Formats: sequence, C-alpha cells, structure tokens
Amino acid sequence: MRRYAQSPPHCPMGGLLEVLARPWTMHILWALSTNGPTRFGALRRQIDGISSRVLTERLRLLEEKRFIYRDYEPTIPPSVTYGITKRMKDIQKVLGELDQLAQKWQQEDVPVLRAKTRDQRDGETPASI
Repeated sequence: MRRYAQSPPHCPMGGLLEVLARPWTMHILWALSTNGPTRFGALRRQIDGISSRVLTERLRLLEEKRFIYRDYEPTIPPSVTYGITKRMKDIQKVLGELDQLAQKWQQEDVPVLRAKTRDQRDGETPASI
C-alpha cells in the first residue's frame, strides 16, 4: 500500500486542505454560502446524493473548525439552522472565483461534448476518429 506524505505538523495549508478536501465538504459550504442560513432537511435536499449520516458528520466537523455555526431552537419539533461564520466568509471570495472558473470551463466543454455525442450517434468511436 502506498503511503502519501503528510503535511508538516503545523502546516496551515495542510490543515485547511485536510478539512476542505473531505467528500461533500465543499458542496456543503457552497450551499450555505450561496443560500444563507439553512435548516438540516433543506440542506440535505440541496445536496443531491448525500446521506443524513455523512451530512451530520461534516456539519459537526465544520462547526468544530468554526466554518459554520449551528443555531438550535428548542421548539417542537426542534429547529436547527446552519450558517457560515466570519471565517467562512473569508473563503467566499475564493469559492466565487472557483464558481466562475467552473462555469467558464463548462461553457468551453459544451461544444466538445456535443461533438462526442454526435460522433457516437453517427456510429464513430474515439478509436475511429
């Protein structure tokens, strides 16, 4: 089994990437940063494919790392709302830039995808192109 080098013990970037690179974490942060404070059920519906267990785990981690806050209202049924903290607002600009880049690349890829679909429909395979 191949072992990957770990970040030095006090490497700030390594610690940040360790949190952000976990599955679903960026999806959760993006949803909260673009939609504002959101209740658990609504957040789960916004992130297609995530399980309640994984969402709960990631929300706990993000709250522990102070990226998000959890607002609990002891109503019947209880109301729990999640939102971003000042720490996360510092990252919003970077997420916005990544969104712009993703949209640009998607637009660049549309003609390529259409051509591949057309070629497959016409019976051509990548090997015969």
